[in-house]
Amino acid sequence: MKQLLPLLMTLPLLADIGIRGNVSLQGDSFLNHQPGKHENAATLLGSFEAEYTYEDLRMVTRINAQQDYYDLQAKEEQTGRSFLRVDELYGTLDLGDNQLMAGRSLRFWGALEVRNIVDGFNPVDLRNGLFEEDKIGVLNAALTHYTDTGSLALIVKFFEEDQRMAKPPYAFNFFPPEVRYDATLQTSESNTLPTYYLRLGGSTETEYPLDYAVIVQHGYDSQRYFLAGDPIITPIDLITYTYTIPLAEHAYRVNKAMTYDTLVVGDTLFKLEALYADVIDDDRISDYYHVASGVEHTIVQVYGEADLGLLAEYYRYETTEKGKYTDLDLFEVFQNDLFLGLRLSLNDVNSATLVGGVIADLEYDEQSYYAEYETRLFDSFKLNIDYRYIEPSKNTMTAFHMLGRFQSISAKFGYYF
Repeated sequence: MKQLLPLLMTLPLLADIGIRGNVSLQGDSFLNHQPGKHENAATLLGSFEAEYTYEDLRMVTRINAQQDYYDLQAKEEQTGRSFLRVDELYGTLDLGDNQLMAGRSLRFWGALEVRNIVDGFNPVDLRNGLFEEDKIGVLNAALTHYTDTGSLALIVKFFEEDQRMAKPPYAFNFFPPEVRYDATLQTSESNTLPTYYLRLGGSTETEYPLDYAVIVQHGYDSQRYFLAGDPIITPIDLITYTYTIPLAEHAYRVNKAMTYDTLVVGDTLFKLEALYADVIDDDRISDYYHVASGVEHTIVQVYGEADLGLLAEYYRYETTEKGKYTDLDLFEVFQNDLFLGLRLSLNDVNSATLVGGVIADLEYDEQSYYAEYETRLFDSFKLNIDYRYIEPSKNTMTAFHMLGRFQSISAKFGYYF
């Protein structure tokens, strides 16, 4: 014991410790929105990450925090968008060609620009806008075997997280004010029933480089649905009353196969994401498939050092059984959609980029436009400006129809350390 104590005291000195994070202030102006919603928003955001490495052991933690200005105001003005959340707290141990991982973590799967349809490992926090993918960390473990050209991983997710939703005053809450969302996830089995993934991924060293990933899954699906309960009537006096409608999110289990791939041919990048889900235990939900393909062609040094990327993507979602929930019931936006866009990379000292385009729904005749500009300032600061405009379907009850005609502009200024 006397010999062990000095060794333990010197471990922090021998280890590599890295700390990074950022603090940002974001302002949103909702130029078109539903009646009764806030016309603007001001949000303070922060992220802190620490990494500890000693020989083959690596420990990581990531904390995300958010404070909405309206949550400091009177109760009827509050949006419920403020939180402090531990999204990553995990460790990895390298064992030769193998790696063991356990803890709470984030994963990214996908290849496309606008929407990654296979990226369903982590749920998304519903307290932010439709266009912000704020992932929630999940408890999982993985055993990965590495080869010269790729890897094979067995991943087990142990718990299905609740997804909280912003309160009615927030512009992106498109449910009527009498709806009361219950964040407790309703599952077909226990929410601690594990979900299993087997992922094979790799790349080729050929004339046309191919990066590929194939994933098979057994367990809870990332696609969810909402069910409303019976109205709750509250008498005020003998002749007046108020009522609320409870709403809850439901999860079900599937057998699922997914892939995401990229192929480089000269200055052109071809992209593919596809999945098929066989629903196990919910009579409301049909088996379904979702396929998306894309192409990005880069014109190098179109002006000075700037590169111009020409983007095109197509998304198709279909259910295979009649009499069950359709894309409209599931609020699936990318069911028959074409995206056309541009990406301008200035390749300057500030790494400035401008990307934007239009997403056209070919079935329900609605369009979504966006433009996003990002640049570095003085090495440690970032500025991001984002513009959105949605022209919803006029006759079909899509998710955008419920949101209504929408237009917003946001600016985020952050310090990164």
